[in-house]
Amino acid sequence: MLSLNLIAKEKMQGLQLPTATQVDSLLGLVGRVLFPEVFGSAGASELQSQLAAFIDIVLRAQPADSKSPMPDLSADELSREFMRRLPSVGKLLQADIDAAAANDPAATSKVEVMCCYPAFTAMLHYRVAHALYELAVPLLPRIITERAHERTGIDIHPAAQIGPAFGIDHGTGIVIGATAIIGAGVMVYQGVTLGAKHFTRDSEGHVLDLPRHPIVEDYVTIYSNTSLLGRIRIGHHSVIGGNLWITHDVPPYSQVRQSRAIQQSGFVDGDGI
Repeated sequence: MLSLNLIAKEKMQGLQLPTATQVDSLLGLVGRVLFPEVFGSAGASELQSQLAAFIDIVLRAQPADSKSPMPDLSADELSREFMRRLPSVGKLLQADIDAAAANDPAATSKVEVMCCYPAFTAMLHYRVAHALYELAVPLLPRIITERAHERTGIDIHPAAQIGPAFGIDHGTGIVIGATAIIGAGVMVYQGVTLGAKHFTRDSEGHVLDLPRHPIVEDYVTIYSNTSLLGRIRIGHHSVIGGNLWITHDVPPYSQVRQSRAIQQSGFVDGDGI
């Protein structure tokens, strides 16, 4: 019923939440402001104006019983504050680009990373959404990251904290939960999940928004299709192998791999593995 009431409220006020095309336009402007040599130039005033319009819409569409607190600033003030933070967003993205180019021998240039790699698309959306999340802008950060999810298959909650030089190889199926904390120079491969093991509920059975996702320290590599679950800590400079299910802390400088029985298969040369 809440969703129907919200739709009715939006129709009464003439509100229309940003569409996928409009979100693409907004993120395109961010790319052009930060990286004009690759995407073509755009004016910062145009970006601020479009962002202020979107923020105004989501502020007015915010339902009264939303769990998200309303920011104290107006849409114009929030958009101006975002623009002040944009250079820092650009530096983080540049470090992400550098990491992608350095970690993938198939990358021919940083321009290729920016134009062709889903990692850049996902991180551009996430870095912008996280900056808006830190400003307490409601709804819009989730709209932005879900657009990246739709386009790339990479699902990063805007509340997650991700340090610089975050490397993503391939990327499809990566999930990073809201309370995850990721350090600098971390590398993850396709299918990695930083998820919750269980939820804590109050006396009335309502799920509490408590820290429930992993902490991954600096310079950790996590290979494909591995799930790290719960508020565990993966120590710095560790390597986590593929196809693992980990629900416990891992000390720094560890290597975690699958173990299996090794038997003589009878195959030789190219006849089998």
